[in-house]
Amino acid sequence: MKIFLSVLFLCLTINNAKSIETKIVHKIQNEIITSIDIKKEFRYLMALNNNLKELEKEKILSISNESLIREKVKKIEILKNFKEIEINNEYLIFLLKNVYLKLNLKSLKEFELYLKDFDLTIEEVKRKITIDALWNEVIIKKYASQVTINKEQIKKNLSKNKNIRSKEYRLSEIIFEVENKEEIKERYEEIIKSIAEIGFENSASIYSFSESAKIGGDIGWINENSLNNKIKKKIYNLKIGEISKPIILSNGILMLKIINTKYSDNDIDLDAKFKNAINYERNRQLRQYSKIYYNKIKKNLEFDE
Repeated sequence: MKIFLSVLFLCLTINNAKSIETKIVHKIQNEIITSIDIKKEFRYLMALNNNLKELEKEKILSISNESLIREKVKKIEILKNFKEIEINNEYLIFLLKNVYLKLNLKSLKEFELYLKDFDLTIEEVKRKITIDALWNEVIIKKYASQVTINKEQIKKNLSKNKNIRSKEYRLSEIIFEVENKEEIKERYEEIIKSIAEIGFENSASIYSFSESAKIGGDIGWINENSLNNKIKKKIYNLKIGEISKPIILSNGILMLKIINTKYSDNDIDLDAKFKNAINYERNRQLRQYSKIYYNKIKKNLEFDE
């Protein structure tokens, strides 16, 4: 793999795309990944997370390679559940907006111009977003009935704090795997060292298996009442820029960084807060099931490296 990445890195330095020889790197069932595909994924990930430019190109290529493998595995499973890779256009535009707003872009047109700098088209990005959206639909169909949410506890927390300004956190995450509990401290310290050297965002791209890794782990603004007690306790006393201790989840270990904080007004609709809290907890659990299911189906695929 190291030899392959070195060769591919040389390809990236060649300006004339026609001079690059296309090589098949992976075969997964009837899907293939070529050297050109990895080059394009390289540009896509750089577009979503500009912090990646701080890493060595060989490391970014490795991340791009793994990202494409995940995409192909998901696509294979999606096509067992859907006739085509397609979602409602209104929903697609909504998802695109979420992407470009995180890049501090103001419109779809501005996003298209931005993508040109990375030799990407909006249609290519739409395709990738659609695959992620349909994968989420697959996970919802299979695991929604297994999601357990203590709605009464959430209502109790909201009612208790209804006359108090609630705190909101802008969070970034890293979710990593370990074979056993004894490895948690060692892996956590390894990631903390990486964060000190290359930053949280780049470390998320390397170590995190969450989909948020593509954008440096950013999961946006979360109201404190949307967090379960285990997570809330771990971040309650953290200051902006600080990182939580490991939070043990059912399928991995979570680390959170406080990007920013703010307080929401008292007059915000409690029903809206309740719905947001339910959605956050539901999505958090579904992300855990997503990783479990991904690992399961990947093991059963014909995979040539």
